[in-house]
Amino acid sequence: MKCIVVGVTGCVGAFKSVQLVSDLVKKGFEVEVIMSKNATQFITPLQFESLIHRKVMVDTFDRNFQYSTQHVSIAKKADLFIVVPATANFIAKAVHGIADDMLSTTFLACTCPKLIAPAMNTNMYINPVTQDNLKLCEKYGYGLINPIIGHLACGDNGLGKLADLDTIHEAIEQALVTEKPLFGKQVLINAGPTVEKIDPVRYITNHSSGKMGYALAKCARNLGADVTLISGPSSLKCPRNVHFISIESAQDMANEMKKHFEKADYVICAAAIADYTPALKKNQKIKKNDPQISLLLDKTEDILAYLGAHKTHQTLCGFAMETENEIENGKAKLIKKNCDLLVVNSLSKEGAGFQHDTNIATLLTPNEQIDYEIMSKDELSLIILKKLMEVSHAVSC
Repeated sequence: MKCIVVGVTGCVGAFKSVQLVSDLVKKGFEVEVIMSKNATQFITPLQFESLIHRKVMVDTFDRNFQYSTQHVSIAKKADLFIVVPATANFIAKAVHGIADDMLSTTFLACTCPKLIAPAMNTNMYINPVTQDNLKLCEKYGYGLINPIIGHLACGDNGLGKLADLDTIHEAIEQALVTEKPLFGKQVLINAGPTVEKIDPVRYITNHSSGKMGYALAKCARNLGADVTLISGPSSLKCPRNVHFISIESAQDMANEMKKHFEKADYVICAAAIADYTPALKKNQKIKKNDPQISLLLDKTEDILAYLGAHKTHQTLCGFAMETENEIENGKAKLIKKNCDLLVVNSLSKEGAGFQHDTNIATLLTPNEQIDYEIMSKDELSLIILKKLMEVSHAVSC
């Protein structure tokens, strides 16, 4: 069980840290909470203690605990230290080595990955002194979870509002992955559906949500890669620290994939790209006058085939969504498109395919077939990326 230390400073945004701690406990983490004295003016230690079932630390010289050097013992067992929210005062202390309370002392003693989520008045945040201190945070390797624009406690609207909890959770997830085998590598991923316009109102698309591609992008980022995600229309939020490109049509996707292909080390084509597009796109809405109309379709460019034919140093992974003869069709596609790895899944299996958070997949390489039971798309992403690295190593040797 990994241990996460949550530091809380005196800011209105401190109430969000209660929900954060609750979420982390539910995920199975061991959570320790350290509050500054000012933080106790906004929320009480009891609110956290009811969640973590252990004492919340505030006073460095509190004698009401089992004897040990408390800040050192917590620092030793911490797998991650996150300060949320972090005031301008705490940030200044953190980068200048000032340890004058339990929170700053323990933070200084920790050698684990550290995250800081600033929250403060806009003028305090943009003050050159604070900005210099934030640059020092980066210099010392502290991960920053940047604040957002919003309504602040002082009544102003501006930059300085604590990042939303989804962003904070994503930063924690990324920081907890300490092994970075893809560090320095460029990973290019496409995701989601494409939209092929018929007229200004109607279009052809499919049921892809983009969940598999977005999960792969987050996983590759967690493993240290520089990730470019090219996505068709999706309701999903752009993953943190990922270069994101939004497209609509299959032609848009082809253009962007070709543009970024040369610099990529790994390329994963998880998007559900339309095979056909209307031959003639109407400029005006087609009126409902005739009992029947015919729609002439042109074949779109086969992006995966193009990439397979033009790859040099890249390791290429494709996806195959099938409704019958899955493995046979997948093996044929693997060879025809010159892929190094192909992920096959079936719409006929419950819990697999479009819209689901889970998937059931078979991984194909030119030399092997590996079948997997149902699992989350996050879990499958890690398996795919590890296999892709393995295949890449085998090819380079």
